[in-house]
Amino acid sequence: MFIDRRNALKTLGLSAGATFLSPMMAKIEVQAAGKPMTAKRFIFVVESNGVRPEQLAPVGLKRESRKQEAFNGPAQLLDVPLADKELPFSLEPINPWKDKITIVQGLSGRVCGGGHSNNFQALGAWGGGRGNGGESMAILGETIDGALAKALPGIFPHIGLGISKRTENNVIYNISAIGPNKGLPTMVNPLNAYSTLFGIVADGAAKQEFTARNNLLDFLKDDLKKAGANIAGAEKEQFQAYLETFETLRNRQSSLNEIKHTLREKGPVVSDKYRSAIETDRLDAQFDLGAAALICGLTNVLTLSSAAGIRDFDITFKGLGLNIDKHSIGHGGTFQGKTWFDLYNIIRRYHFDLIAGLMKKLEKVPEGNGTMLDNTVIVYLSDGAEGHHSRCWEWPMVVIGNIGGKLKTGRYVDYPGYGQKGHRTTANMYLTLLHLAGFKRDTFGMPDPTLKDLDQTGPLAELFV
Repeated sequence: MFIDRRNALKTLGLSAGATFLSPMMAKIEVQAAGKPMTAKRFIFVVESNGVRPEQLAPVGLKRESRKQEAFNGPAQLLDVPLADKELPFSLEPINPWKDKITIVQGLSGRVCGGGHSNNFQALGAWGGGRGNGGESMAILGETIDGALAKALPGIFPHIGLGISKRTENNVIYNISAIGPNKGLPTMVNPLNAYSTLFGIVADGAAKQEFTARNNLLDFLKDDLKKAGANIAGAEKEQFQAYLETFETLRNRQSSLNEIKHTLREKGPVVSDKYRSAIETDRLDAQFDLGAAALICGLTNVLTLSSAAGIRDFDITFKGLGLNIDKHSIGHGGTFQGKTWFDLYNIIRRYHFDLIAGLMKKLEKVPEGNGTMLDNTVIVYLSDGAEGHHSRCWEWPMVVIGNIGGKLKTGRYVDYPGYGQKGHRTTANMYLTLLHLAGFKRDTFGMPDPTLKDLDQTGPLAELFV
């Protein structure tokens, strides 16, 4: 079957002069040609306050945190199938997908410095010094979600959603960046995020906000172009950059108009949790929004931040019945007979409950010869690396998905200790993700100067089929 693009656009009520075709329209065209339509997607779930390595080991496999020194672990790679292993308590919600899971241990990120949070450096794998309180907010380069956003563009190249301990915040800049000194926003107010992503089909205040924003962009268009004609020199270059950003915003609004039907059909339904002051409710709402944004084709790169960043690491999860903040838990605090170890696990398990819910939603959507989940990779980690006062000697991660079978999954992989032959860093993990996306690079971030005698380039070859 041949589908004429112009006629299809007219049929669907879209503008033939639109800047770029909506993801839904592109899918129709490819499927009409008899080809399976798939898109590669990457989701990052970043939790604050560290992940203790021993808490990610399968049941029956003893794994202690390694010492903060060189040659702090075994010289051999450990590669254990998960098929006959029991997942640890906090990962139990994703047990139905055990064959799609890779638990990765032993990677280091020493170049990031450490502290209560590594902020942008956690996803960036570069240094920046340790500022007041031990943490740096410098942005010296792109983060992995920013790099993937450039490689896999969408209506929204990157969507950042999350929670802050401060309910008055709407948008923060904490862990994602598109380049040096160019942070990417994390929307931490679910209602505000809903208005930004789905306001075109919303009612009430969200609809009014979206309409006002769109009207303002239209009103300013001609005035901005006239103003640019009267500017010369360096100021003209700066103004041109501003105008390009403005046009991007207008084009995005136009693209949202193109997929209005999809947004109305697949978008989330606002409930009380979107207005709640309770951390667990707001995080739940943001996972809902993130799933809907992916399903509607708004983005291919999603970052979900659970109070990540130095400003929010001491959040309290009262919705889980806990009246102790994560900072106190990190210092060994207890609550109602539960140890810090138990409390860490309770909070992390809630995050994996949300991850499991997101996976179920993606698994229900057919795509190509499978489902959306088959073409998605989810990476869970902490901005605090391996502990509360981290120095990044280790950086545990859980990777879910294989992008059509490209990764060997259903495994527990533990890399040799820091400085040992075969030791690898978080930068190598991020290069692995770029290779999965089809963008083969040999370097990412900054190399660890202490590991100058080791090969720090390329992806984690052990993870590929």
